[in-house]
Amino acid sequence: MRERRPHVVIVGGGFAGLWATRALGSAKVRITLVDRGNHHLFQPLLYQVATAGLSAPDIAAPLRHILRAQRNVEVRMATVTGIEADAKRIARDNGTSLDFDFLLLASGATHAYFGNDHWAEHAPGLKTLDDALDLRRKLLLAFERAEAASDPAEREAWLHFAIVGGGPTGVELAGTLAEIAKHTLKDEFRNIDPSRARVRLIEAGPRVLASFPDALSAKAKRQLEKLGVEVALGTPVKDINADGYTLGETFVPARTVEWAAGV
Repeated sequence: MRERRPHVVIVGGGFAGLWATRALGSAKVRITLVDRGNHHLFQPLLYQVATAGLSAPDIAAPLRHILRAQRNVEVRMATVTGIEADAKRIARDNGTSLDFDFLLLASGATHAYFGNDHWAEHAPGLKTLDDALDLRRKLLLAFERAEAASDPAEREAWLHFAIVGGGPTGVELAGTLAEIAKHTLKDEFRNIDPSRARVRLIEAGPRVLASFPDALSAKAKRQLEKLGVEVALGTPVKDINADGYTLGETFVPARTVEWAAGV
């Protein structure tokens, strides 16, 4: 008679879910890894995809390929829509359910707008490949709109890029965007000078990279400013809409605002 092995269901194929799956590679269990996508994403490099430094396949690998040699795991692409803890069962968006003996939830984090979820429409975050590709399109389109604008104020608004949040994602994105404006797009336009684009990194706290030592935080700020990034510290954003954002009591016209604050 074939031995019945405990069924472990792992929800999420990110770092936690994938590493947990691999850690159980030699365990006498049967594993089902459920993820709404079919790939593992290296999120720290999403900003490179967003700024056209890398392509999507450079930071995403199929989960089935990664786990192809691990015989005790099956990968299922689905979105989990519910959990019945007492029955030890999860529901999936394809109308099926999956029983488990043990359940590990590793579905990751999403953006937090601190009670202002309506900002998401005008200040999207960067968590998925779709987010990165949408941001890439938005950034490049902003320069095109500025090139076509006849009104100086409208042109200035299209050339103002604001990143809210001074953590690693915000710092990397701001620095890379400044480099693109000043170097990558040089001499490619006739009516605008991309190097005059205004890149502002906004952090409500007293310093960028708050989780790092003070010396590294200060060095990062200096390097950003050397690249031409305007670092605004100590004042939170009060509002964001389609036309721009309010910093303190001042409204700033900006057509491109990216959210990198809070999960």
